[in-house]
Amino acid sequence: MRTVSNRHHRDPRRRIALADRYDVIVVGAGLAGTAASYLLAKAGLNVICIERGDEPGTKNVMGGVLYRQPTEKVIPGWWREAPVERPIVEERLWLITPDSLVQAGFKSLRYAEEPFNAFTVLRVKFDKWFADQATAAGALVITNTVVEDVIRENGRIVGVRTGREDGDVYANVVIAADGVNSLLSKKAGLHGELPPNRVALAVKEIVNLPREKIEDRFLLNANEGATIEIFGDSTIGMLGYGFIYTNRDSLSVGVGALLSDFIRKGVNPNDLMERFKTHPMIRRLLEGGESKEYMAHLIPEGGAAAMPPVSTDGMLVVGDAAGMSNAIYREGSNLALISAKLAAQAVMEAHEQGDYSVRTLSRYNALLDESFIMKDLHLYSRTSRFFQRNSEFLELYPEMLADAAHELLSVNSVPKQDKQRKIMRRLLARRRPWKLVRDAVGALRSLT
Repeated sequence: MRTVSNRHHRDPRRRIALADRYDVIVVGAGLAGTAASYLLAKAGLNVICIERGDEPGTKNVMGGVLYRQPTEKVIPGWWREAPVERPIVEERLWLITPDSLVQAGFKSLRYAEEPFNAFTVLRVKFDKWFADQATAAGALVITNTVVEDVIRENGRIVGVRTGREDGDVYANVVIAADGVNSLLSKKAGLHGELPPNRVALAVKEIVNLPREKIEDRFLLNANEGATIEIFGDSTIGMLGYGFIYTNRDSLSVGVGALLSDFIRKGVNPNDLMERFKTHPMIRRLLEGGESKEYMAHLIPEGGAAAMPPVSTDGMLVVGDAAGMSNAIYREGSNLALISAKLAAQAVMEAHEQGDYSVRTLSRYNALLDESFIMKDLHLYSRTSRFFQRNSEFLELYPEMLADAAHELLSVNSVPKQDKQRKIMRRLLARRRPWKLVRDAVGALRSLT
């Protein structure tokens, strides 16, 4: 296989056609696309990965948590060499009102040592390292190149058309890893424009802060990290949440909600972010920090019910492009990596058979169904629908919970039994008993 140096294969002026044909074209050098490129190149296939950004990672956005075990399915022991930030030892959940918070969480020092559970990462650093691993395995990574369409012959996808001169590239299989609202999937006829209730919009900042302040404010030792997911007033009644993740000497801070909710409420995402950062419970964690990066990102919503077809003649779809995200459990990176691994397996089997029709490539569908991915995404479909239809969980219940805690914990010489009765009267005044029971049962069913 012909290869070129990093300097050349990332030169936007270089013609793309460095070979007459490839075994596989991967579109997108995010986690899913790079993982597929790495695995297929390592297996001996001739792979080209086409990325629209200046460098891998410059166009890629996520909250910033990468899980050890799924990534190790691609590269064993990856964390020993990769540019990770902090291993996560504590995960916190906050329900906030304008002046209060109720919190829960879990902390384990076992997560601070091997085998780690998860790390915070900065995508610009990590994705460049990851792409270098794919290059070392034999894949050709081309940047500064936009894929505009698929190429068909006799009804089967046989390549892609790029914006470059003489930029048609051919292969036996195309893997679409070009993110949410995948252009390639739309050009292949797998889906149309995503409705606004099937996608969330998140904004994120990287806020520089000295590591000693991070460790002091989040009660961490050196080389320990924490995450906070923040529900309730963080999104002013819209379906979504905010987050704060600790890096070595910065914080990843963000907030997001359904695009349909932004439209319905007429809320500007930038304004929501500024409101979030100035909340009294958030402001104290960010105080003295300097904003260094600002970015926005669409996130697929809806679970399995919102997924497009993921295989067709000559093409597979992976990661966010396939609608694989589970916001309730903050999972997206692991779904991207494992879906890429399963797609690579299906492509290798198709390569052995010399058959790239949907009949053979649908092996990918079967592998997904056998994995945790589809089981979890079917469950998440129910969860997403439930919370979209029951907005009281976003504002009313956090307020009721905070009011109850405030009443119970205020020491004012009132008998505890009287306090309990007062709390119950307030609850029933705001929500009828049958609705409380209905909501509790519905929430439980949506999560199990």
